[in-house]
Amino acid sequence: MHLIQAPRVVEPTAGHSTVRSPGWVLLDGDRVVGTGTGERPAAGEPGADAPATRLPDGVLAPGLVDAQLNGAFGEDFAAADDEGWATVLSRLPETGVTSTVPTLITAPLDELAEGLRAFAARRARLDELPGAARALGVHVEGPFLAERRRGAHRAELLCDPTPDRVDALLEAGSGGALTYVTLAPEREHALDAVRRFVAAGVRVAVGHTDATDDVVSAAADAGATLVTHLFNAQRPLRHRDPGTVGAALTDDRLTLGLIVDLHHVKPTAVRVAFGAAAGRVMLVTDSVAAMGMPPGTYELGGQVLEVAPGRPPLREDGTIAGAAVRLDEALANSVACGVDLATAVDAATRVPADALGRADLGRLSPGALADLVWLTDDLRAQATWVGGRLAWCSSEAAVAEPALRLGAAAQDDRDDDVREVHA
Repeated sequence: MHLIQAPRVVEPTAGHSTVRSPGWVLLDGDRVVGTGTGERPAAGEPGADAPATRLPDGVLAPGLVDAQLNGAFGEDFAAADDEGWATVLSRLPETGVTSTVPTLITAPLDELAEGLRAFAARRARLDELPGAARALGVHVEGPFLAERRRGAHRAELLCDPTPDRVDALLEAGSGGALTYVTLAPEREHALDAVRRFVAAGVRVAVGHTDATDDVVSAAADAGATLVTHLFNAQRPLRHRDPGTVGAALTDDRLTLGLIVDLHHVKPTAVRVAFGAAAGRVMLVTDSVAAMGMPPGTYELGGQVLEVAPGRPPLREDGTIAGAAVRLDEALANSVACGVDLATAVDAATRVPADALGRADLGRLSPGALADLVWLTDDLRAQATWVGGRLAWCSSEAAVAEPALRLGAAAQDDRDDDVREVHA
């Protein structure tokens, strides 16, 4: 057993979160076995004499869960090889992320199917990378989207989700490779497609859509449970036409992705979302290869993007194409917008985990996987554990807590594994 002590521990639980000041988390192997308030468990209780890592400041929280990520660190998942995928997953703990859903955007259907098959073929090797974030299956965003709300998706590739097209994705994504699909529910065959995906165990998100509130409700009736990047690329809220946004904010069956990079949404919109849909907002990055990289030229699904200082990724025509925000940064932005700390942590941990059907992630409760992040007081990751193992720590963290100095050796081992994953 091992004890981690912190001035503040944010503990998401069912429906709400608790901040323990101070608090502790007890780990046994790759699992959380206990939490509590104070310095350590009382004498005679499990873990009372366990060796401890004492964090001198900041916040200890569950590992972050990013349910929508196109790429990072110079790699676009749609084009990356085995080593590129390994690089992204191995470096995500630098941002506090311990689990993610890689996203493939609109492409010819055969390319999307091949992308799913390629992921399935490399998944076992990726799962064996020590200290790497978990890939929780793939999110396919498109091609069943509304042309009017397509955003950065290529218009000539959009199409209806006919049974044969749905079957092609289901076949390629069998065995859990396909986690969820984003579609516009107003397209022909879309409601039937929702039912077909859900019956096959694939979740459905409403997104890139011009659907009315009634159509969104019908999609939820058919089994849709998610909304892709609330407010963006969807029919807005008007008082006589509530649209996609109105339905999303009022339908308790839907979990709402939100990109809080302060480009996609402004602080007032952030407060509206968290206020109207309490417990249903999940922070996502929707980040592209530019995340964690300097300004410059990058790609998203074969399209060229320009990233300038202080601006989101843009296509040549000026359309926003994804983001370059880290999930810990999005969490900090949410708090700066007026969301309380416990709620913001919940939105980056338990809410997405539950939306993806992973009750073993995103919480510090007995039986959950021991994924944790130590955040600074300004909510930036400075140490991350995956499955109870220290996956990454900053140099400042190693100085602050000597027990974390082993992180440098662990990093060397992890880098070796990244280089060898494709062998």
